[in-house]
Amino acid sequence: MTFDELKEKAHRLPLLPGVYLMHDKDGNVIYVGKAKALRNRVSQYFADLSSHTVKTRRMISNIDTFETIFAASELDALLLENTLIKKYKPKYNILLKDDKGYPFIRIENVPYPRMNVTNRREKDGAKYFGPYGGRGTANMAIRLLSETFLLPSCSRRFPRDIGKERPCLQLDMKKCCGVCTGKISEDAYQDLIRQCIQVLEGKSDELEAQLTAQMEHEAEEMNFEQAAVLRDRVRAIQKLRQSRIAIVTGGADTDAIAFALRGSRACIVRLSYKGGILVDRNRILLDGLDEGDASDALESFAEQYYAPLGWAPKNVCLSHMVENGEALEAFLTELRGSKCTVLLPQKGEKRREVQLALDNAMLELAEAEDLEQRTGKTLTLLQEMLGMESVPARMESYDISHLGGTDPVASMVVFQNGRPLKSAYRKFRIKSAEGGDDYGSLSEVIGRRLDRALSGDEGFLPLPDIFLIDGGIGQAKAAQNELDKRNVRVPLYGMVKDEHHRTRALVTADGQEFGIAATPAVFALLGRLQEEVHRFAITFQRDVRGKRMKKSSLDGIPGLGEVREKKLLKRFGTVRAISNATVEELREVLPAQVAEEVYRRFKEKKA
Repeated sequence: MTFDELKEKAHRLPLLPGVYLMHDKDGNVIYVGKAKALRNRVSQYFADLSSHTVKTRRMISNIDTFETIFAASELDALLLENTLIKKYKPKYNILLKDDKGYPFIRIENVPYPRMNVTNRREKDGAKYFGPYGGRGTANMAIRLLSETFLLPSCSRRFPRDIGKERPCLQLDMKKCCGVCTGKISEDAYQDLIRQCIQVLEGKSDELEAQLTAQMEHEAEEMNFEQAAVLRDRVRAIQKLRQSRIAIVTGGADTDAIAFALRGSRACIVRLSYKGGILVDRNRILLDGLDEGDASDALESFAEQYYAPLGWAPKNVCLSHMVENGEALEAFLTELRGSKCTVLLPQKGEKRREVQLALDNAMLELAEAEDLEQRTGKTLTLLQEMLGMESVPARMESYDISHLGGTDPVASMVVFQNGRPLKSAYRKFRIKSAEGGDDYGSLSEVIGRRLDRALSGDEGFLPLPDIFLIDGGIGQAKAAQNELDKRNVRVPLYGMVKDEHHRTRALVTADGQEFGIAATPAVFALLGRLQEEVHRFAITFQRDVRGKRMKKSSLDGIPGLGEVREKKLLKRFGTVRAISNATVEELREVLPAQVAEEVYRRFKEKKA
């Protein structure tokens, strides 16, 4: 459709709420938007082009047609927009590309609950605390709480495993309360969990006062052993409060979200407050924006951040006005289950919280720019060192891993502008080469990778600016042969390691060596790349080996297929736990005859 035809079509739209999808000439959805009145909103795109941002003008120039979906209300339009953005991932929508999720700590509703990390709140009767800035933060919180309250960290399930095996070393080291011994009652264990919950709710001061009062009471009653236990717990809570990690994030009162811009790069920072105390932070960097994108960026961040969590704080304070503030507030209120207020504070404590988020965002942008400049210089040094025609912005590295020739695998790691691009990582199981044949394995993997790219597989495009193979001249030759067979002209080098297993030089297939140890920046960059590809390969190999070992223990049992194996592992957690289960426990998951076969198999193995 021509520009005038698009404009005329927009003017014919009704004044109803809904969602619009912009398509390019190939039929791809390039933008999804929502509107309180579709005619007014869509017509704006085809009115005065000079009033739009650069990004919007670029998007409009690629529109071939558009479609609309009517909604019952502006809130319904917002919910539908969020769903369609996830489905199509349009090029011109501001997307949160960090797909790791923001986790919660979950405490299950069972007699002997454990704490674990999950990315979603479910209506399953469990208690949830969060969200945290990342899984590492949440796991650290669990570790600190477990150490403080001496909670078990083993894989045993209670009450099933009470008294079945001798206690582990954790009990001897006084790092566990010893539920497995049967000396800790369910009520006593639940009391420890309730104290954990108080800390997660930000009530550690209240808990400390309670425990101190109990300690003094026990001392007065001459129960000195119990008083000593409470004294140690009070000290542990005091130490916990001084730890570097913020344990509390559950039920945050206020989130302050700020948008900052430096050149065409933007940063959004979210600061989470509980009772006026900063307890968590996360940030995201976005490229290709300008000041006019602030409203859209903040609105998109709020929708895409909170929707997967199924949660929202009491207040969301923003640095810029958003166009659909009322709809956003209704959306977050529905997620929260009670009133969530979206604010644009101009003064007072909430304005200071937003300003702090803004200062954080500006600092992040400055650091990102500095890192980019330093990385750019490093890549230029590498280019000059190797005599390459262009800067190696996209680097691709490979490593082979196996254990004594068994379960051979390969890893492919990509660095873009000096940083890991994890969405481009790939794993390979070696199919044709013998397990201990590194050269044959490399030939197979590089050949498969190139064939996928040459066939147009977008998962293996584009080709890198440089191939880096973990190993010396032999590995480089094996990989180079595959490039030559397919007439692919991309520089390829082996990464030669020193006695400390660090990359000291790069070597070509014909033996030309380039030392890098004398150039610290290049040495550090290639060291990180080599460590990452090795880590990725080892992790994958262990995973493959572990799955094979699990399967071999259960393989061949009559009536036990893949579906029942999964049910067993889900119920008991490990093969060892299955081997220790009684027939009655196995019957909870399996038919009686199959349960008896499983029990007999492990009984014979033990015998």
